[in-house]
Amino acid sequence: MAYEDAYKDCVWIDFETLEQFMIDTLQACGVPKTDAEIIGDVLIESDKRGIDSHGIGRLKPIYVDRIGIGIMNPVTKIEVLKDDMTTAVLDGHNGMGHVVGKKAMEMAIDKAKKYGMGMVAVRNSNHYGIAGYFATMATDEGMIGITGTNARPSIAPTFGVENMMGTNPLTFGLPTDEEFPFVLDCATSVTQRGKIEVYDRADKELPEGWVIGLDGKTRTDTKQVLKDLTTGEAALTPLGGIGEMTGGYKGFGYSMVVEILSAALQDGAFMKELNGFDADHNPIPYPLGHFFIAIDPGRFMGKEVFKRVAGTICRQIRSSKKAPGEDRIYTAGEKEYEAWLYRREHGCPVPPSLQKSMIELRDTFKLNYSFDFEKK
Repeated sequence: MAYEDAYKDCVWIDFETLEQFMIDTLQACGVPKTDAEIIGDVLIESDKRGIDSHGIGRLKPIYVDRIGIGIMNPVTKIEVLKDDMTTAVLDGHNGMGHVVGKKAMEMAIDKAKKYGMGMVAVRNSNHYGIAGYFATMATDEGMIGITGTNARPSIAPTFGVENMMGTNPLTFGLPTDEEFPFVLDCATSVTQRGKIEVYDRADKELPEGWVIGLDGKTRTDTKQVLKDLTTGEAALTPLGGIGEMTGGYKGFGYSMVVEILSAALQDGAFMKELNGFDADHNPIPYPLGHFFIAIDPGRFMGKEVFKRVAGTICRQIRSSKKAPGEDRIYTAGEKEYEAWLYRREHGCPVPPSLQKSMIELRDTFKLNYSFDFEKK
């Protein structure tokens, strides 16, 4: 990928500076230092791996602004509602999702170390960043990691046009004998709001098939779509697209699986309860639910066996016959690893819209930063 061409209007900022700026901003909002460091680590991991929809681009609109209007608690108080040998249920009390998520996956991993498997369900949380962060917490321990979360309604069911379910990622992290794990971290919709926000920042129209209007037809008007997704005038399409012909019912079904597992195990909120607005359209909290699973492959035929077989499968897939005109097949996690290799040398790309946001946050909270891009 020619990063210079793809990000020609961006400035490149090193990991340390970008992460510390996010940590300092969060602390200025009332987030305790330790929690701000957890959140900063999750957000910078997204930017490091080329997932530009979930890094610093989410800092202001998802976290700072919601804390500012009082619908997200900057101080996270985690309550353990149930804790058995292999399972647990946590209540995040409307705190920071990254902090709750890390605690939950740590518990799942600890249980897996003792009993072979662990699963923790969470209720009353908030947006927790990239799901892949928590899956790789498990792969770092040589374990299988699985996580999912519901979200504010945005996906229409097959043959429907009303946004009923969230983008609801179903994420898997599998350790391999390669330099990077197999990590499948994607929404159960064709795309997600964060990607549409990226198109908006680039002032580009959406591809056909990503969004459906109330008339059942595809929508490509990016700026209006972002507004209409909130009001219910537009909805994202499930994986597979509109209708059944290209398998849209499959994405719809997987989205429902995540919705149920993010609500039923923990007696949490779901679908329209996650709209973020009351009857008078005033903003209210998004009481999201998550689930986290850790599995120790050492309890089967051994960790090294699992890694070897998983790595061999990935290599055989990548070396299979390519389509005409294509010179490469990727396996999940490979593009993110390559983005990290590039960005550890060059930093993370920050487009003009985010440069403006960083200046605004710095000035609002009187942070001691002087950005090189201001001198241009």
